[in-house]
Parts: sequence; structure tokens; C-alpha cells
Amino acid sequence: MTANDLTQMGIAAKKAAQELAQMDTTSKNNILLKLADDLEAGTTHIMAANVADMNHAAVDPKFIDRLRLTPERIADMAAGMRQVATLPDPTAVTDRGWRNEAGLQIDQRRVPLGVVGMIYEARPNVTVDAAALCLKSGNAVILRGGREALASNERLAHVLRKSLEKQGVNPDAIQLIADPSHALAEQFMHLQALDVLIPRGGANLIQRVVKTATVPVIETGAGNCHIYVDQSADLQMAIDIVVNAKVQRPSVCNSAEKLLIHESVAADYLPKIAAALRSHGVELRGDEASRKIVSDIIPATAKDWDTEYNDLIMAIKVVPDLNSAIAHINAHNTKHSEAIVTNDYAAAQTFQNLVDAACVYVNASTRFTDGFEFGFGAEIGISTQKLHARGPMGLNALTTIKYVINGNGQVRK
Repeated sequence: MTANDLTQMGIAAKKAAQELAQMDTTSKNNILLKLADDLEAGTTHIMAANVADMNHAAVDPKFIDRLRLTPERIADMAAGMRQVATLPDPTAVTDRGWRNEAGLQIDQRRVPLGVVGMIYEARPNVTVDAAALCLKSGNAVILRGGREALASNERLAHVLRKSLEKQGVNPDAIQLIADPSHALAEQFMHLQALDVLIPRGGANLIQRVVKTATVPVIETGAGNCHIYVDQSADLQMAIDIVVNAKVQRPSVCNSAEKLLIHESVAADYLPKIAAALRSHGVELRGDEASRKIVSDIIPATAKDWDTEYNDLIMAIKVVPDLNSAIAHINAHNTKHSEAIVTNDYAAAQTFQNLVDAACVYVNASTRFTDGFEFGFGAEIGISTQKLHARGPMGLNALTTIKYVINGNGQVRK
């Protein structure tokens, strides 16, 4: 694939985006429902492609779960498309309207961004989630997945594009870059047809896109997530939340990587929490204070406090008070998801007010940072930046604002 091919993809996407922007909500919903049906009908071929990827995957074993598809996961992706079809269309309503002193009627509307670019690693589900969300919000999408999922992504894109063709919809609304070379990826980061580029993957990929791209980028999250167990926390609640946040799916960005615990309860709570984590195979690393309580915890290094493990590893730090916990989190987190376990209302409010992150939990697992769990349907990513979008990004995050002004001859004095 050449740079000119990429340019032509951009031109085709612009044209498809203009067509999508004119579709009504019912039409888009019907398209999504048919896409979901065709996706499930293509399960056998999709699985064959995924097996080929799995057999040739040069991917860290801890990420293999992200690459794997099953009939159940394909059914879940189809269900996600159907759920997106049930969600309100952000482009179908006027946000607000008013009349100014000159008598102009000013309406604020939501409109599609235009052409969305996605660059991502071993996550074939992103192909389907991004296509569904972009189509419902009236955007065309150009997808560039990693080489480890190339066959899966090609088959998924083929199924979706064929379905669009059968429905009389421009298939260039969904395009996949089948060349996984780094050189073409860099050219993609400069493609002027893109209205926004969204990276999803590890910290290295995200930072490379942020530093290289010359088109607007929404930075999505590496997740160095913390759970702080306060002095007033219920022990069983703390155990349940910490274990769930670390163990339920350790390879994802909303799993917890660090445990902070108040020094006044550490001697009682930490051995029990550590035992619960170890019963699930979690390797524990800790500071000197935690190792005095549980002597066989591996010594943590300075690097540990900034590391997203994506694995059954957790680092532990004993802190003297709430403010110390907040300071540590703000110094080392990735602005993704943070949690406190406490029965102290004032401590909970202070934590939520002062911790700098997209999602801040009281007495709940960080694993809930997810578009489905937030009621957004599938998500395009989890933004850890502060401008345009933050947290799980659903349909609204794929739109921008347009002001539509109507007058009857007014001129500025």
C-alpha cells in the first residue's frame, strides 16, 4: 500500500462521511441491526481468521486474551451493535436555542466530526465497536489495527463492508488499512482527511501517536490505576473490590495495578488482602512498610509505581493518611481510574474532589470504567485527557458543535 492509496482512502472516507451525515436516525439504526446480523452469520469465517492470527501471534502472552475471539465474543460484538442502535442519536436533536438582542435565532446543534481514524493493537473487537459508534454518530472511520490481528480485522471489515454494500450504503464508511508497516502508520498520522485520530493500545503506541501525529489526537488511556483502602474501610468490602479490580481481567486498562493502604489498618488488613490476592496467583511487590507486615512481598522499585503491568502483579504502599494517598496517586497515575474504599463520607468527598483522573470511585471496582457499564453502549476508547472528551467515549464524544443562526435581515451596528 502506498501513500497515494492512503490519500485516496481519505478522499473516499470524506465522501462517505457526507452521505452518512445526511441519514436519519431510523436509517442508521436499521443499518446497524443488519450489520449485527451479518456479523453473527459470518462467525465461522471470522473464527477461522482469528485462529490464523492466534497461531502466528508474536504478542506478549499477557495480551493474548485481547486477541482471542470466540463465538460468544462475536455474539457480544453483535449485541453491542444492536445496543448502539437503541441509543439516542446525538445528531438528531438541537442541544439548545435562544434569541439574542438583535433578534437572531441561534441554535446549538451536535454534528459528526467527519472522518475518524483509529490506530490500535491486538483488539479485533475495536474494529466492530468503532464501526458501530462512528456509523451511528454519522462519521466515516478508517481503521489501522496491529499486524498480530491482521487476518481477524480484515475478515471483520470485509463482513461489515459487504453488509453495507448489500444495504445500498457506501462501504467506504468503514475502511481498513491492511498494510501493518510502521512507515504507513506514520503516514496515517499525517493524513489530512482525518478530523481526529484515536489510538488504543499500550503506553508506547499512544505516546508515539501523540508525539508524531499532525492531525488532532484524542489520547486514550494507559491505566496505572490505584485503590486506596482508608482507615475506616470495611475489610471484606476492601478484599472484594481489590481482588475484582486486579483479577477479573488483568490485561485491560481499567484493572487496578497499585494498592495503597492506611497505616492504622495495614497490620490487620494487609495480610488478609495479600492472601486473597495470592489465592488468585497475584505477585505482590511492596514498599518497606508493607514488607514489614508481609515479609515475603517482593521489594518494589521506583519504576514499579509508574508501571502498568497488565498482568497478575500488584504493587503495595502503606501511607500515613488520606492526603498522602492522594499525593502519591496524582504523582504516578495515568489520569484513568482511581478508587477509595472507605466508610468516611468526608474522606470519600475529599478523594473524589482532589484525585486527578477521568473516573474516581468510592467503594467500587475500577473495572466499571467501560462504555457498556456507563450506559454508552460500545466505546471508542477511554480518554485520559481533559479537552473535548474525558473517560469512556460514547456517541457524544464523536460529535462536535455547530451553531445555526437564522435572521430576517439583521446587520451589525
